[in-house]
Amino acid sequence: MDALFIAADTALRTLFAKPRASAPCATLPEGPTELNDEEKRKAAGLMRVNHVGEVCAQALYAAQALATPNAGLRRQFTQACIDETDHLAWTAERLNELGSRPSVLNPLWYAGAFGLGLLAGRLGDPISLGFVVETENQVGAHLKSHLETLPAGDHASRAIVAQMYDDEMRHAHEAHAAGAVELPYVVKQMMRSAAKVMTTVAEKV
Repeated sequence: MDALFIAADTALRTLFAKPRASAPCATLPEGPTELNDEEKRKAAGLMRVNHVGEVCAQALYAAQALATPNAGLRRQFTQACIDETDHLAWTAERLNELGSRPSVLNPLWYAGAFGLGLLAGRLGDPISLGFVVETENQVGAHLKSHLETLPAGDHASRAIVAQMYDDEMRHAHEAHAAGAVELPYVVKQMMRSAAKVMTTVAEKV
C-alpha cells in the first residue's frame, strides 16, 4: 500500500508540481552561455526531449518499485527515482531559461512509461533490472549525441547533459550489479523504435 501511495505521489508531482532538485548540477559550465534565437530554438528542442526522458524515468522507476516484492530493490528503484528528480528539475529550469516549455504530451509519455515499467516489473526482478540497464544505456547514447548536436556555445545545457550522462550510467551499473539479465535483441530494437518516436515528437510538441 505504501508503494502505491508513493507511485501516485510521484505521478502527481512529476506532471503537476514544479520539480525541485536536491542539489545543483554538479558539472560546471565551461563559461557563460550566449545564444542567438536559432540556437535557442535548437537547444530548447533538445532539452525538451531530455525533460520528457526524465518524466518517463520517474514513471518507469515508480512502476518498477511498485511491482517488485523485494524491499531492497524497491529502495534502489525509489532512490533512482529521487536522483532522476534532479534531472527533471534541471531540464525544466533550463527550458524556462531558454524561453520554452515542456512537452504538452507529458501525461501521455508518463502513462506509457508507467505501463512499460509495470509490465517489466511483473516479469520478475532480473528482467525488470535488465530493462533498466538497456533503458539507461540507450539514454546514455542519446545524451552523448546531444553533446554533439547542442549549440557549441550552450555551456549551460551541456553541463546538465554531461551530469545526467554520468548519473544514468551509474544507474545502469547498479542495476547490472543487482542481478539484471540481458534482454532479447528484438526487445532492445522495439525499445529503440519507441524511443525514436518519442524523441522525434517531443522535440517539436
